[in-house]
Amino acid sequence: MEEIVEETMEETVVETTKKRIVIIGATSRIAEHCARLWVRDEAIDLTLVGRNEAKLQQIASDLHVRNSESIIRVLATRFIDPMDIQHLVEGIMTQGAVDLVLIAHGILPDQQACQQQLVDNYEALVINGVSPVMCAEAFVTEMEKVNHGTVAIIGSVAGDRGRKTNYVYGAAKGLVNRYVQGLQHRLAKTEVKVVLVKPGPTDTPMTAEYKANGMPLACVKGVAQDIVDAIEKKKFMVYTPIKWRLIMKVFCNLPRFILHKLEV
Repeated sequence: MEEIVEETMEETVVETTKKRIVIIGATSRIAEHCARLWVRDEAIDLTLVGRNEAKLQQIASDLHVRNSESIIRVLATRFIDPMDIQHLVEGIMTQGAVDLVLIAHGILPDQQACQQQLVDNYEALVINGVSPVMCAEAFVTEMEKVNHGTVAIIGSVAGDRGRKTNYVYGAAKGLVNRYVQGLQHRLAKTEVKVVLVKPGPTDTPMTAEYKANGMPLACVKGVAQDIVDAIEKKKFMVYTPIKWRLIMKVFCNLPRFILHKLEV
């Protein structure tokens, strides 16, 4: 059997006994480093899902070099339309139970563009908020049927409180926060777990402009390790780096009259 498998949803794939992991938005730098940690520790059955097939194949090849015993599947698709997401998830689940899903796709929009162009506003809200929660909903619904599995979804510290410099992105991530809370409540008496990840600004291509302006950014390797550890420990929520838990606690409790004086 080929260790790197390019799939369509109609193909039948032989089930394996390896731990089965799916990454939605697998070309994300954070997701890529999580995948490296997972293949480092054991041979797994990994499905990489994203829009850029060439980039997915590059990542799959790198992971295969790191662990030739792992099965790496590549699936290029879009995950905006609800029916596309439903079809995607059902196709993945018909191949066998999934142990872990990491939902990592997103964009960092230009706030000014979102204010001036409703198309940009809509795209930012859908890609960063609506699409991730639809993916989570579809996977946990299937996992409930077998009472097994974990979904980890990447939100952001930006979702904790709205501020003028990124409130469109923050609103999308705030949707993720509330949605995950509801899923966790719904699944509390089951063996299906949902982990909410809240990274601070991280050194990835998405934040290149921040880096150029001198903003301190977290190391992507450290953020990925925090995510993998949180999933392993079945945490409900993790801030990464951990300092952001305290930072956001202070920021969320600032009186409104003080916040409105700040250029943040």
